[in-house]
Amino acid sequence: MAPMSPIKLLLLVFTCFCCLQGPGTAVSTAAETATPNFTDIIVTTSDTHLLLFGELRNSITKDMLDGLHSGIPINFSFFVELNKDVPNWLDEELVSEQFAHTLTYDTLKQSYIVETGESSKKKHTTASLDEAKKLLNEINGLKIVELSRLEPERTYRLRIKAELNKKTLPLSLHNIIPFVSWWDLKTDWYTVEFIY
Repeated sequence: MAPMSPIKLLLLVFTCFCCLQGPGTAVSTAAETATPNFTDIIVTTSDTHLLLFGELRNSITKDMLDGLHSGIPINFSFFVELNKDVPNWLDEELVSEQFAHTLTYDTLKQSYIVETGESSKKKHTTASLDEAKKLLNEINGLKIVELSRLEPERTYRLRIKAELNKKTLPLSLHNIIPFVSWWDLKTDWYTVEFIY
């Protein structure tokens, strides 16, 4: 029998490796690498302001939770822009705002603390990780602009994105902490166009 070529040998090894991995591993890997995105974005009004509601999905990985429980906070920056459409010209920027949501873990009390940095800064404490993740990812009634600054029957574009804030570690820790790879997490811009 003739010896196997290197290419055939590599294909055989790869096929065996894929079979050994099984379907459960493929599913968990896909869940870990899902792209963060915004869902349920709602732009509405109160009596005085334009309001934004929404939720960030697929934003927290197992590595991030391992880091959180080891003392590294999860800190997201949200960026919001509101532009007025000006026909045959550049859009007019009305609002450009940035705020942060931070999740920390208190090992002594075994509780999660979520700080939201919108105009009404709040601190929430909970023993539930699921509730903490929900609070971290939600934008709940953010006041974008006073309605008096909007013109009726004009088109507006609201854009939002989120980025994981990069914490600076001492150089010696970069080699021993395995979860620094999640520091490049960010969403694309999500755009909502509406007529006021």
